[in-house]
Amino acid sequence: MADSRPALLMIVAIANQKGGVGKTTTAINLAAALALRGKRTLLIDLDPQANSTMSFLEMPEVSRGVYDAIVDSTIGLKDVIVPTPVENLSIAPSRIALAKLEAKLVGEMDAHFRLKDKMEPIRAIYPNIVIDCPPTLGLLTVNALVAATHLLIPIQSSYFALEGTDDLLETIEKVRARPNPELRILGVVITMHDKRTALARDIRTQIKKVFGQKVFKTVITKSVRLEESPAYKESIFTFAPGSTGATEYYRLCEEVMDRA
Repeated sequence: MADSRPALLMIVAIANQKGGVGKTTTAINLAAALALRGKRTLLIDLDPQANSTMSFLEMPEVSRGVYDAIVDSTIGLKDVIVPTPVENLSIAPSRIALAKLEAKLVGEMDAHFRLKDKMEPIRAIYPNIVIDCPPTLGLLTVNALVAATHLLIPIQSSYFALEGTDDLLETIEKVRARPNPELRILGVVITMHDKRTALARDIRTQIKKVFGQKVFKTVITKSVRLEESPAYKESIFTFAPGSTGATEYYRLCEEVMDRA
């Protein structure tokens, strides 16, 4: 479904140092939703676990990835980008080697700017970029925040939902203070929500109290289909187009485009 609105020229980092909150699910399906609207989109997998990459590609076919582009001055990001089965969507894949990046760049003056510098030559090609960050606040996530125009924070509606958000917000302010003053919090999306339970409803209320208008109206509910789709190398839109998950990620994409 093509969208008549102009390209947004946005780089969205999807980050939360807490694991298991739906970062990768949000990254792959937001990127796919943008692409399905006719927006040329790049998904950058910045997580050494490579779950975004495995959602679209067979790992034995990935000979080099983001790590190679960041550490090797002779390799550009465009040299590692490959198309996905989704029209208009490409991916800069990850490999386990990415886990070595922090040790590799220790002491380098431009360590926090490597990803941003590598992205500059491709900005005209990919007006919409989604970055799947690892569940840490280390060098990889800081690289994403320095390169991004916007930050999207997925928070699971569980008992420990807000644990660690203070650290994330502190890191955001440090990045804004110097390397990337233009970074904006695009919003907070509540994920893996079970509306049947009183606890989930209470946690949703708490999240809204903390983040106010930054919380997206769209809530991503728990879904077996969302969990299954990566195993079939598909986004939710082709794996289960009539599912609740597909509807919710379409709506989230609409909100993202309206806010950006």
